[in-house]
Amino acid sequence: MTADGPKIDRRGLLLVLSSPSGAGKTTLARRLIESDSSISSSVSVTTRTSRRGEVDGRDYNFIHAETFERMCDKGELLEWARVFDNAYGTPRAPVEAAIAEGRDVLFDIDWQGAQQLSEKMKHDVVRVFVLPPSHEVLEERLRARAQDSEDVVKRRMADASAEISHWPEYDYVIVNAHIEKSLAGLQAILSAERLKRERLDGLTAFVRDMQKAL
Repeated sequence: MTADGPKIDRRGLLLVLSSPSGAGKTTLARRLIESDSSISSSVSVTTRTSRRGEVDGRDYNFIHAETFERMCDKGELLEWARVFDNAYGTPRAPVEAAIAEGRDVLFDIDWQGAQQLSEKMKHDVVRVFVLPPSHEVLEERLRARAQDSEDVVKRRMADASAEISHWPEYDYVIVNAHIEKSLAGLQAILSAERLKRERLDGLTAFVRDMQKAL
């Protein structure tokens, strides 16, 4: 028994956030982690070189292409993708260890990564799709990011449309018009999913002991 009540062992979950670029997913992910010490970001492996300010083991685990290929061949990646000349993936071992210990893991990945993750760990994945409040707001956000050419902006909007088409594949959808409301919604989703009976590994023993004492 703790100050907050009985401690019941819980299996962790994998919280997946996906969205088109510019919908505010990264900000939501950062705010959630800052507000909840029981969830942490998944650290991907990548074959690209580190950029200024990035820390190996915090932002990414930077590895050689040969190592990446070996991990793929051995089934050591839960999901992976190639983006231009670089590869990115999620190592299986640390994720499985985290959920077995009752810790939650946050994934900031696209629909393809979410699909791969769901195929391998179906019962542990909670998928949330983040939508912008409107087409106009999304375009404003994309234009505000950098001084890109009109062709680049149009390509990004087309990419956003393709990403948005996969929203029905998700368990929850958040329309990110106001960051505080969106964060509250995401926190509510996480709280509810943590209380699901199938994730409470210690619940059967807890109820059995209670019944014996009655």
